[in-house]
Amino acid sequence: MKKIVLQSHFDHFENLAELPTADQLLMVEAQKAADDAYAPYSKFHVGAAVMLENGVVVRGSNQENAAYPSGLCAERVALFAAGAQHPGIKIIAIAISAYPEGKKQLSVPISPCGNCRQVMSEYELRYDHKIRVIMEGGNGTFIASENVVQFLPYVFSGSVLKKN
Repeated sequence: MKKIVLQSHFDHFENLAELPTADQLLMVEAQKAADDAYAPYSKFHVGAAVMLENGVVVRGSNQENAAYPSGLCAERVALFAAGAQHPGIKIIAIAISAYPEGKKQLSVPISPCGNCRQVMSEYELRYDHKIRVIMEGGNGTFIASENVVQFLPYVFSGSVLKKN
């Protein structure tokens, strides 16, 4: 037997002002998107903002539906909108903001769900380009990662589907 040890590396920031300027601007867009979330059932607002290589920012918010699981997470709304509206343009970063309704602050940043992580990894593979991930929990602390692999080290990729 052989043990495999996986390590992830994240940057921790105490407040928005500590983030690099581009990350600050992207996070503000994610916060605005969270305010626009349609979350009548969970009462949990999530917003995402995607920065494209050409400087365009695409926002998305969670969109719930009474016929669960017909809704969609904010991250996938933003990623799919970017892919559909700006095909062929690399995604360089995604910022994610989340908070329970009426309380714009959590003690920890909220990580993307497994489905969103898988979609984010597909965009990294699709464009052969790392996507920076910045997260916050309302007005709390911020966590940043240089790529999606930090969240999903054993990513499922299309390479296993190709016939040799």
